[in-house]
Amino acid sequence: MKVITDEKIIDEILSKGVEDVFVKEHLKKQLMSGKVLRIKLGIDPTGPKIHLGRAIPLRKLRAFQDLGHKAVLIVGDFTATIGDPSDKLEKRPMLTTNKIKENMKDYKKQIGKIIDIKKAEFVYNSSWLKKLSMMETSILAESFSLQQMSKRRNFQDRLEKDEEISLRELFYPLMQGYDSVAVKSDVEIGGFDQLFNVKAGRTIQKHYGMSEQDILTVQMLEGTDGRKMSTSWGNVITIVDEPNDMYGKVMSVKDELLSKYFLLCTDIPMSQIKDFEKKITDGMNPKDFKMGLAYEIVKIYHGEKKAKEAETNFVNTFSKKEIPDEMEEIKGNAGESLVDVLLNKKVLTSKGEWRRLVEQNAIHDLENDTRITDVNYKVEKDLTLKIGKKRFIKIIVK
Repeated sequence: MKVITDEKIIDEILSKGVEDVFVKEHLKKQLMSGKVLRIKLGIDPTGPKIHLGRAIPLRKLRAFQDLGHKAVLIVGDFTATIGDPSDKLEKRPMLTTNKIKENMKDYKKQIGKIIDIKKAEFVYNSSWLKKLSMMETSILAESFSLQQMSKRRNFQDRLEKDEEISLRELFYPLMQGYDSVAVKSDVEIGGFDQLFNVKAGRTIQKHYGMSEQDILTVQMLEGTDGRKMSTSWGNVITIVDEPNDMYGKVMSVKDELLSKYFLLCTDIPMSQIKDFEKKITDGMNPKDFKMGLAYEIVKIYHGEKKAKEAETNFVNTFSKKEIPDEMEEIKGNAGESLVDVLLNKKVLTSKGEWRRLVEQNAIHDLENDTRITDVNYKVEKDLTLKIGKKRFIKIIVK
């Protein structure tokens, strides 16, 4: 495949959904040269399902792949055991080898929903990292000083609070940086929270006498509760969610995040997104905008037919309010947690059941066409809930 050097396409790839490019002038020159570049992206199997936030750099990798460059996808089965401290305000627990194997069982299939696996290098970093001897690890460690590591923002915060930082955590950027040496990357893609790690790749490549990779970091995506999308917080929309669940979860996203979701999670051009924004300003219902977003995302991962079916299901279930004329009614107090209301009235049997339902996005607020994603949600006004697939509850606030 011939490398595409169209400047307009390249400029869009280097700007749409991008937080920063380092060094932008050098990278653009390389992309315009027609040379096939090795574009690296690493992803640690810290959970069994890839969510939309993690799909953003994968989608950017695919964009480079479509230009004719070589996608190098590294599954961090070794680095996952160390634990990435990026944006973590406390020590991250080590994952067992068995847990990592379980998590990455379907990774290749999931990643294949986004990038062309047949044309990509798909590798595991244990194939080189677990072979490093103590001497080789010492040579690698010589590329960074303790002072450089301690300048990392979250490390600084923890040091100021006199909170523990494991020496193991200091090894993470060294390992990720060594990945760039092992695969001879020209460019590395990462989330903006990965900036320290991807810059470490440049430092370590230089340490080993190699040319330094360029860096492209993408914007971060908030989850259904407005916080950074994270498997550990349960606020995720995964790329393997069933179409109806995926559609419903997108409909629970906060209105102020709609444009960002369109930008980072779909192929809709910026001009069209701005047109949507103008229509909302002029009085268009954000719900219509959100339904268009949900349709596009389901279409990307499940196809147009499933997207249409999910939209029809949502309209029938929520927009048309096809719920029983009579349903169970219970009473609650304003400011009381919803889980306590449901437990007190024996709607649920335990807080564990509540947490599971919330994590599965199975608590539907029918009044607002949204899903409740906060386990600490408090009742402030009357609610009509659908719990699971068949149970409907009306809560009357006293």
